[in-house]
Amino acid sequence: MIGTWFGIPLWKRILTAMILGVIVGVIFGDAVSSIAWMGDLFIRLIRMVVVPLVFVTLVSGVVAMGDPSKLGSLGIKTLAIYFATTFAAICIGLVLAAFLQPGVGVDPSSAVPTEVSQPVSIAERLMSIVPSNPFAALAEGDILATIFFALLVGVSLLTIGEKGKPVADIMESGSEVMLRITHWVMEAAPFGVLALIAVLAGTQGVGALLDVLTLALAVVVGCAAHVIIIHGAVVMKLMLRLSPVTFFRGARDAMLVAFSTSSSSATLPVTMTVAEENLGIKPVVASTVLPLGATINMDGTALYVGIVSVFAAQVFDVELTMGDYFVMAGTTALVSVGTASVPSASLFLMSAVMDTIGLTPEQIALVVGFIFPFDRPLDMLRTVVNISGDLSVSTAVANWEDEFDKELFDRPLKY
Repeated sequence: MIGTWFGIPLWKRILTAMILGVIVGVIFGDAVSSIAWMGDLFIRLIRMVVVPLVFVTLVSGVVAMGDPSKLGSLGIKTLAIYFATTFAAICIGLVLAAFLQPGVGVDPSSAVPTEVSQPVSIAERLMSIVPSNPFAALAEGDILATIFFALLVGVSLLTIGEKGKPVADIMESGSEVMLRITHWVMEAAPFGVLALIAVLAGTQGVGALLDVLTLALAVVVGCAAHVIIIHGAVVMKLMLRLSPVTFFRGARDAMLVAFSTSSSSATLPVTMTVAEENLGIKPVVASTVLPLGATINMDGTALYVGIVSVFAAQVFDVELTMGDYFVMAGTTALVSVGTASVPSASLFLMSAVMDTIGLTPEQIALVVGFIFPFDRPLDMLRTVVNISGDLSVSTAVANWEDEFDKELFDRPLKY
């Protein structure tokens, strides 16, 4: 039985666990809270490996470049395409919301207002990239600060040459160790996913989405359109001349874990694994582009914030001009970059965007309170979009930097 279990592809085990989780949740209702510890344990396991995995793989990836100048080229291309895809997501969200008008006729008076926090300023966000204590940043799981410190360590190892080889060898070995641990942790994914989905279905269910069916429809259509059109058709097919079907097939494990955990950071170990093993992205790119994407590439968040902001304007009969849409697009781009990669974080960063169209703090709190009960299912979809974008951009950068194994990308996967 053990051999048969491990012989089944991981994505099939995870997908089966999702289906069973929905069934268990619907049957047992709130009682499924008794197995919530399984999902919490799985989340703790994958978060356990995130920071050490990012640090050692990023350092070893920089050393593998052999030339510090290549890091600058890679960084410029990465940031450019990340921001381009995020802007595309914003446009899709705003257009869909304007067309479907999800807020027309909605009465939020029955909602319980939810206090929203102010978004972190860009200056403060940039300042936090430089850790005052790198060991504290590692301990606290601050990914951006960890990336910054790892880049410094990697570049310094390059510049000191042979004297840095012992440390570089340790980092390379550490990278292999962390990837092996990640594989072990992922074997627990079906059980953790089953518990996460069961608790969601049992305590919230999907019935809550009926209260705001048009808004939910806008988010679902927007997420699907962005993934299929932007990442599948534009990036894969037009820009890279690669098969979108092959790309999504290789990315499916990460997309399924993203859907169940609703966290880009928690999914990062799986994202890095499928990038290297399924998509042919070499460690030099995977170890640098993907951790950065988990913190700044929030296509799904940008799309969602744009839709909800227009939804709020329609609820309170705020007339939007073309200038308002441009302002919302720019503000949404900044807010999405500052969003923490944890479940439902975007809910509490919408105030900056809604404030630009003249909504009062009381109205913003009412809107957030109205959509909060059903946010989790939509957040799961947004995270899938974020992860798809991370892998799509990584594939593009790997191609441009000649760090891409096309034979591995095209290799038939075990179904």
